[in-house]
Amino acid sequence: MAERRIDSRPLAYFVTFHTFGTWLHGEEGGSVDEDHNRPGTPFVPPSEARRRFEVRRFKQETVTLDAAKRQVVQATIREVCAHRKWTLHALQARTTHVHVVVTGPPTPERMMNDFKTWCTRRLREAALIGNDEKVWSRHGSTRYLWDERSIAAACDYTMNRQGGSLDADD
Repeated sequence: MAERRIDSRPLAYFVTFHTFGTWLHGEEGGSVDEDHNRPGTPFVPPSEARRRFEVRRFKQETVTLDAAKRQVVQATIREVCAHRKWTLHALQARTTHVHVVVTGPPTPERMMNDFKTWCTRRLREAALIGNDEKVWSRHGSTRYLWDERSIAAACDYTMNRQGGSLDADD
């Protein structure tokens, strides 16, 4: 494997974010909090008590993306990438989360923020969510892709390893 300079930029980012209330601390799949947020450290351990605590704090129902919402989300992310001149490698909006493989100069956190902001705006304009409804979970996952093989793997995961097609309405 070729050695990477410390100041080099990744070739792309693999950005994932969830809809509100669908990825909670304490769930089996693991999550990250302020005590479990450094690369290489373990996830928050599963805890039904912590998951229930998270649910009790909700001020609204969880959000899922049906076919109409997914269509708006995907069109909006394409629009943002075109406007910002970012290269979109792969995109898939699922019922509870969105995966984007993208290249561009800003940080992946900035990209995720732009995607969430514009998707929320477009969903409200289409009257698919309420004006006060929180659509997305806090933050998400931002992975750096340093080589073509990593980009190909992230694209394959995004497009081919998410389960069945969601083209029809749920």
